[in-house]
Amino acid sequence: MANGSVYRASLATGRGRVISQGGGADHPVIGLKIDRRERRLFLSGGASGEIRVADVRSGELLKTYAVRSGTTFINDVVLTPGAAWFTDSFQAQLYRLPLGRQDEPGDKVTTLPLSGEWEQGPDFSANGIARTPDGRALLVVNGFAGGGSLFRVDPRTGAATRVDIGDTLLPNGDGLLLLGRILYVVQQQQNAIDVLLLNDEGTRGTAIARITDPRFQIPTTVAAWGKRLYLPNARFNVEPTPDTTYNAVAVDQIR
Repeated sequence: MANGSVYRASLATGRGRVISQGGGADHPVIGLKIDRRERRLFLSGGASGEIRVADVRSGELLKTYAVRSGTTFINDVVLTPGAAWFTDSFQAQLYRLPLGRQDEPGDKVTTLPLSGEWEQGPDFSANGIARTPDGRALLVVNGFAGGGSLFRVDPRTGAATRVDIGDTLLPNGDGLLLLGRILYVVQQQQNAIDVLLLNDEGTRGTAIARITDPRFQIPTTVAAWGKRLYLPNARFNVEPTPDTTYNAVAVDQIR
């Protein structure tokens, strides 16, 4: 987030190196995903209004797309067959970057306005994004609507419907991770992961667990490897300096 660099770390030791050098404070990276061939990184540029694609091996910046529209904060990204989808926390819209058969990025990003039951707050609303278990729609967490809700979005029309998750609230919902029908929702300020069991269509969900750990220091997103989940601690409650330390925490998946 400080300068847009991407660091590759060993899950065993934490040691690693910067594999893609950032462009400075005006070009942050907020969210990222790697393609299925492990060749390209798709990067969300936050307030820069940029979407970027970088080569994993060389770190070379392959593409930059400027999609600024008023006050913009491009937050998170999910890859689907044929497209990369990005959320905008300050605008009621998603961004679609088309992908070719080899996941090569297209030449133009299009905007998908959100409609239906979507509620846009005065500032920060949309955050994490994932696919539904059946792959036919998108899931977007909204930290404003109803005190924190999950929405199912039709990728063709932008029509959003609230996912029925009972009394569960997601006021600090950040990164999403779908494994089968289990959705992990990182609740950053709560230092927790809420775990939902969804139906195939992603229209309903049941809270089945909450994962907490004393090592959590405002985690913001989550990735999986083997039977474990890995969460980077953003430490938003600490003023960052060149000497501020950061880490990632590994916890077991729900089985």
